[in-house]
Amino acid sequence: MDIIARKTEQDLLAECYADNQPHFVVVYGRRRVGKTFLVREFFEDRFCFRFTGVANADKLDQLREFNVALQQYGQMAFPAAGNWFDAFGQLRALIEQSKIEGKKVVFLDEMPGIDTHKSKFLMAFEHFWNGWGSGRADLLLIVCGSATAWIANKLFRNRGGLYNRVTRQLYLRPFTLGECEAYFRSRDIVLGRQQILESYMIFGGIPYYLSLFRKEKSLSQNVDMLCFGKSAALAGEYEALYTSLFERPEGYIEVVEALARKSSGSTRQEIVAGTKLTSGGGLAKILEDLEQCGLIRKYQSYGKKNRDALYQLIDFYTLFHMKYLRDENISDEHYWTNSIDTGERNAWAGYAFERVCLQHLDQIKQKLSIAGILTHACAWRSGEASPGAQIDLVIERRDGVINLCEIKFSKIEYTITKEYDMKLRSRKEAFRRETHTRKALHTTFITTYGLAHNAYWNDVQSEVAMDDFFGE
Repeated sequence: MDIIARKTEQDLLAECYADNQPHFVVVYGRRRVGKTFLVREFFEDRFCFRFTGVANADKLDQLREFNVALQQYGQMAFPAAGNWFDAFGQLRALIEQSKIEGKKVVFLDEMPGIDTHKSKFLMAFEHFWNGWGSGRADLLLIVCGSATAWIANKLFRNRGGLYNRVTRQLYLRPFTLGECEAYFRSRDIVLGRQQILESYMIFGGIPYYLSLFRKEKSLSQNVDMLCFGKSAALAGEYEALYTSLFERPEGYIEVVEALARKSSGSTRQEIVAGTKLTSGGGLAKILEDLEQCGLIRKYQSYGKKNRDALYQLIDFYTLFHMKYLRDENISDEHYWTNSIDTGERNAWAGYAFERVCLQHLDQIKQKLSIAGILTHACAWRSGEASPGAQIDLVIERRDGVINLCEIKFSKIEYTITKEYDMKLRSRKEAFRRETHTRKALHTTFITTYGLAHNAYWNDVQSEVAMDDFFGE
């Protein structure tokens, strides 16, 4: 099966494979984003050894399955090991006896799950790599896991034997809209770009979710099948997502649910007020881990300091679950098909489209011809003359220009009315007055189908439309 997109990631794996140095590569990212698929398909199962941790298994079960993998890849019988030091000693023997020419690729998948309580797995792994593997120029060790917090704390921030031992980090991100389009095309699933956009606003470019689509069904029918049907394929996915990422997910879920109540983001103090957590180190770690996993983003309003940072929930499926699936009060198995063009659905689309824009800043900059200019993207909230006024995307540029971006989801060309034109002018002046900026302020509209060119269009300096998101 061909790998869709992932060119940068494939280039990195190819570089490590060809390099005449030992490499310890960590592949990490959100559950269902395609980590295992990438490694497996890139090497086409040409592994010297491969082992996948068993979910919710204890040490003995993990060791037993590790032994099964040794028997599969080895040319000799290995007795069952009683501890991880002996197991890695056997893995060393297997690699030394391997007849594979060139790099020996060892792949430990779902590594966080292997590190069970009091198993000393990580200690044995450290000894294996530091005492032997790091001196083998023909060894390419790849470890993978969805528990991003475990990866960050145990491998990247390790202050023990694994300190600074990782040679390459490969963070796998969700597909962009353009990559989603290529994926659907590869599977002969015919969807228009607005339908692909809507699928992104629900599933966020996660390859596994897209793989569940059936080509004979429309987008709405697929959403009903996956989310609202009696045997919905993604029933329980929300809980499974947070359980797979975090050892104790309760606090993380509490923070996520608090952030879901405020679309523009919350301060740390507002999060404390909306949860049972205290503003201490525990909350700081939860926020850091959620950001590391790509589920939330931390940003500052224009002109504010880091202590005034806002935290915003940006995981599309989590937001969709919170809006439509959490309370299980929708009994219609065809809800998504039957709710087309309702006011609630249109309001949801507006908020979801804003997040799509935040995930496609590179494409927006490309359209604005500022891809090579140093920029800073943030938001802005008025604190004075315009109560409640805010700009969801401000792009400050090194060339003396600030783009004030208006984001509008519409099923036709968006029309600026006289009243809205006055609102835009008032908001721009409030921004200039409150920020004291001397830079040129450009109004930029980001829409699905562009702007209607009426009498109020001439005051807009630049436009970005849905089709522009589908570029590289």
